[in-house]
Amino acid sequence: MTSVTVNLGERSYDIAIGEDLLGRAGEFLTPHLKASRVAIVTDENVHALHGATLAAALSKLETHMIVRPAGEDQKSFAGLEAVLESLFRAGFDRNDTIVAFGGGVIGDLTGFAASVYKRGCQFIQIPTTLLSQVDSSVGGKTAINNQFGKNLIGAFYQPKLVLADTTVLKTLPERELKAGYAEVVKYGLLGDSDFFGWLDANGADVLALKPEAIAHAVATSCKTKARIVAEDELEHGSRALLNLGHTFGHALEAEAGYQGDLLHGEAVSIGMEMAFAFSAQLGLCRQKDVTLVSNHLEKTGMPQIKDAASLLRPEVLLGHMSQD
Repeated sequence: MTSVTVNLGERSYDIAIGEDLLGRAGEFLTPHLKASRVAIVTDENVHALHGATLAAALSKLETHMIVRPAGEDQKSFAGLEAVLESLFRAGFDRNDTIVAFGGGVIGDLTGFAASVYKRGCQFIQIPTTLLSQVDSSVGGKTAINNQFGKNLIGAFYQPKLVLADTTVLKTLPERELKAGYAEVVKYGLLGDSDFFGWLDANGADVLALKPEAIAHAVATSCKTKARIVAEDELEHGSRALLNLGHTFGHALEAEAGYQGDLLHGEAVSIGMEMAFAFSAQLGLCRQKDVTLVSNHLEKTGMPQIKDAASLLRPEVLLGHMSQD
């Protein structure tokens, strides 16, 4: 197991990364609990695959399971209200803990619910997708979407712990795995040429979930994000680097709708290529860097600008971007 610390003073927390950690969840969670009551928010897919394992691991605690439908449309006022109502009906108070058990959608929704439930109760992240393990579960960004765009209603609210079991990634569909890989590539493009070079040589092994490769990819990504978040928790400066490709990507997502036609990581993959191409046009990066990015995305079978032709309507996309 690898442990990465997000240094935020009294609100610092660890990211535990390794194989077969889900079955030991009680061991990891218990030291952080104020009371023995835990609400677990998950979706139908994760619950069917891994719910029994987590329930067994937390058998010594009093647990309340909230199972939501899968999909981006859960990041909405309706999804938020459903989670909060379940917590109220179960009588949860501020000393209890809410656990986000799923991918980025569940993590964002649960974290925001925890931030507003009775003015805030603690929560823990157990991310089950590559995207959430390397990015969305770390750093305290929580949010829901609305008609004006993605993640526009939310809060910075840090978890007490992130438990990233790389073994559960084996149940991910290939499309979801590649969506997460886009965020891994992002960390290679944020000034870490050594990591990008390693990904260029080992990207296929990461996507094949070879243990050493996936462990290195997740740990390196988390270390980079932890360092940047510690420097600029509320995104007044350097944390904006973590949005590489996201302004283009969020606009593409909004135009595609949130029904699964374009996953967040797929939009980020396309958005990063767009960002590099735009930067080259402005003279801010070299054309050979654009080529490096494009070649890597193509080699690893990632979505590119050419795959988003039906969405590339400049006036409409710029409207979405103005809200980002």
